[in-house]
Amino acid sequence: MDSIPSPINAGMRYSPRNPTSRIRDPSQAGSVRSIGSGTVGRDGQVMYGVGGHGDEVPIELLQSVYLSSNAMSPNPDTGAFPMPASPQPESVAPVHHRSHSLSSDRFSPNSVLDWPSAVSFTTRTTYPPVRRLARAQKKRILVTGGAGFVGSHLVDRLMFLGHDVVVLDNFFSGSKCTLSHWVGHPNFELVRGDVVEPLLIEVDQIYHLACPASPKAYQLNAVKTLKTSFIGTQNMLGLAKRTKARFLLSSTCYDEGKRVAEALTYGYARQDGVDVRVARIFNCFGPRMSLDDGRLVSNFAVAALKGEPLQIYGDGQATRSLMFVHDLITGLIALMDSSYSEGPVNIGTVDEGTVLSWAEEILSLVKELRAAGSIAPLPLGQLESTIEFVPAVVDDPPRRKPDISRAKEQLGWEPKWPVRAGLEETILYFARQLEEGQN
Repeated sequence: MDSIPSPINAGMRYSPRNPTSRIRDPSQAGSVRSIGSGTVGRDGQVMYGVGGHGDEVPIELLQSVYLSSNAMSPNPDTGAFPMPASPQPESVAPVHHRSHSLSSDRFSPNSVLDWPSAVSFTTRTTYPPVRRLARAQKKRILVTGGAGFVGSHLVDRLMFLGHDVVVLDNFFSGSKCTLSHWVGHPNFELVRGDVVEPLLIEVDQIYHLACPASPKAYQLNAVKTLKTSFIGTQNMLGLAKRTKARFLLSSTCYDEGKRVAEALTYGYARQDGVDVRVARIFNCFGPRMSLDDGRLVSNFAVAALKGEPLQIYGDGQATRSLMFVHDLITGLIALMDSSYSEGPVNIGTVDEGTVLSWAEEILSLVKELRAAGSIAPLPLGQLESTIEFVPAVVDDPPRRKPDISRAKEQLGWEPKWPVRAGLEETILYFARQLEEGQN
């Protein structure tokens, strides 16, 4: 397999055909806000990679698999990214040009006459480059719920780092599309199944993410959600006990099912000596979120892209702390690889803002991207979105700001990704999904 050199050096490029060489040229796909100069992190330093020391993955490589744009796709032969288009003269109004899909080896409906009566199927022959690991370093890792929003980003990171990854998902809320770029890769295996049923497999680590996370998904079938939280966790802990695999539970506090899952996890640790970790995940957003999953960022971004009112429940003074998905994945991997197992670790951000302020920020970003021609304009005559206040939701928490001191002390982890840069990537992703008529 092709390799990613480690560590990644700022301003250096990798060449899949020659893993020991690095081509010096500007980063072509850093942040959508700062193409050509890398992404400026929260500390003011330019970030070229995502991850901890020694296991960084180039930002542009991650973006190439979730932002549907040829401009973000590396050449499979050279590993180089195409140069950005020349800037338009200031006198020329920005024009939105719809870019092609990343999957250039598949036919587009627009390129086949008499579609859909003429259908062609092709086999993917190239994959994103992955790091080559020695046998002793390579782990066999199970990710339950790996086709979901968070799970698919975790799978990408683990694959890029060179591990063997097995995904177990019943596609209740996940999608095969999030992992299509890995299907057929020798390091990847996708199993359609449900965690409530026993699984016989040999693994070194288990990331247990299988459970609907968005309000819309987990309220759709409350009994199924409870069964997944309890029986699914019990089955995966039993697998960890048998294989002596390290087990990580992704936990939030939205229902009794997650609370019992945490109790069960620590029960297996005390009684049977299972090596466990528990991560409590707070408000997270990013590409691959469902357009209609009912969470703050998706609700506001999709409404703004459609020119619909951004609905705020109550007076908008409730607070939320938003974390970009890359920071979450770095935190999960850091927790799994750490020696800390004494108690749950909060993975979130202290970037707290009122719901009203986040709505204003997202609306402003959509207007900026539309003015720059990065996303499609509204239909002629349609006005930009406005903010609309509606009656408050019962039991809606007035404040969400996690205490991440344990993650800082025990893992050396804290968020690095600027929320604004993350919001821009997410808005671009949603804009593409709307253009393609997906949800």
